[in-house]
Amino acid sequence: MSTSPERATIVVSLPDAAKIAWWIDQLAPLLPGWTLRPADDPGDPEAVSYAVVWRPADGTFTPFPHLKAIVSLGAGIDHVLADRELPPGVPIIRTVGADLTQRMREYVALHVLRHHRQMPLIAANQRQQRWAQQVVPPATRRRVGVMGLGNLGASAAATLVGLGFETLGWARTPRPLEGVEVHAGPAGLASFLARCEILVCLLPLTPATENILDAALFARLPRGASLINAGRGPHLVEEDLLAALASGQLRHATLDVFRQEPLPQAHPFWHHPDITVTPHVASLIDPESGSRIVAANIQHFETHGEVADLADAARGY
Repeated sequence: MSTSPERATIVVSLPDAAKIAWWIDQLAPLLPGWTLRPADDPGDPEAVSYAVVWRPADGTFTPFPHLKAIVSLGAGIDHVLADRELPPGVPIIRTVGADLTQRMREYVALHVLRHHRQMPLIAANQRQQRWAQQVVPPATRRRVGVMGLGNLGASAAATLVGLGFETLGWARTPRPLEGVEVHAGPAGLASFLARCEILVCLLPLTPATENILDAALFARLPRGASLINAGRGPHLVEEDLLAALASGQLRHATLDVFRQEPLPQAHPFWHHPDITVTPHVASLIDPESGSRIVAANIQHFETHGEVADLADAARGY
């Protein structure tokens, strides 16, 4: 496949206009011969071949009849599939790479260790000037479960194994993962949850996983378990989390993703003593490193008509 001069435009769409300019500035030197423009100012719509997007508005792609592929600025594609006017059959390319994987490994390790060493309780004691030493088991006697064993989940689980944790994993289908006790499918969920003292959610968002973090799931965890959600906001039933924390079924939750982002100022999560809020930064892609991945994927797709990180829209990831 070759680029014809009359169809050599790439449009960029993000909720933040300043970030659109940032991405265009980073991508332009890596894609010589291409014109890069904001999606809401595309020039000739007939010339647009690719759209690079994060959380596009409904109808973003409708004006572009010759769109070859959509590039998601992230590993997930749920924000693309949410477009009710998404043109059928247009390939969707995920953006994954070593930088994003490393960032997720760091985030998961950081917050698993925080929960394991009871740092939220220690921080609360400090605010009260209370000296109370916490005795915790070594990591080898702490069971941590990772829901979702794709690129990010498998890497995060391997990192936990390296830290010495007794590590479990749960995925849609069985897969071997060194050092990880893997459970699979609906039949394997209950046995997986029963052993998770710290639960990490890194699932893709699909109809099957939406609202999966609910009261029924929390009840299957050991009493006093902790939750880390760095998957997607709609995985979590927020009212059920608040009830589980109030009852003591869950001890603490770290949340990086939310149904509405930014998290509204009046949301109860902000000031809840047993919830840590982080602003969707677990594996935040930046234009400097991300642009290299995006440019390479576009160039490869343009030449070969395929790319390793092509998503499966039917599966949702």
